[in-house]
Amino acid sequence: QMQLVESGGGSVQAGGSLRLSCAASGRTFSRYAMGWFRQAPGEEREFVASISWSSASKHSDSVKGRFTISRDNAKNTVYLQMNSLKPEDTALYYCAAGGIFGTSAHSYDYWGQGTQVTVSS
Repeated sequence: QMQLVESGGGSVQAGGSLRLSCAASGRTFSRYAMGWFRQAPGEEREFVASISWSSASKHSDSVKGRFTISRDNAKNTVYLQMNSLKPEDTALYYCAAGGIFGTSAHSYDYWGQGTQVTVSS
């Protein structure tokens, strides 16, 4: 089992920034691809970004150029730097770990509990 704990969410005004962190434990972190997903009320869970064990990354079109995923294998932590936030970024953000470097939620085996991000206009 792998445990994932997200932190760093909060409330910001449009145009602001936040950095989400996800601390992993229980498995060899460096062997896993990591992803960030988000879910707004009444919406399906949506891919945001993912990063491979070698730090190749993918970002959804809706966040490309504004969000950046990164990882620190020495700290067993993955980050999501979010800049130029928009009200439509408001959602519960989840961290996930899996053996496949993918954009589908089905690629990931372990999930955190989520951290809320609220962006006001």
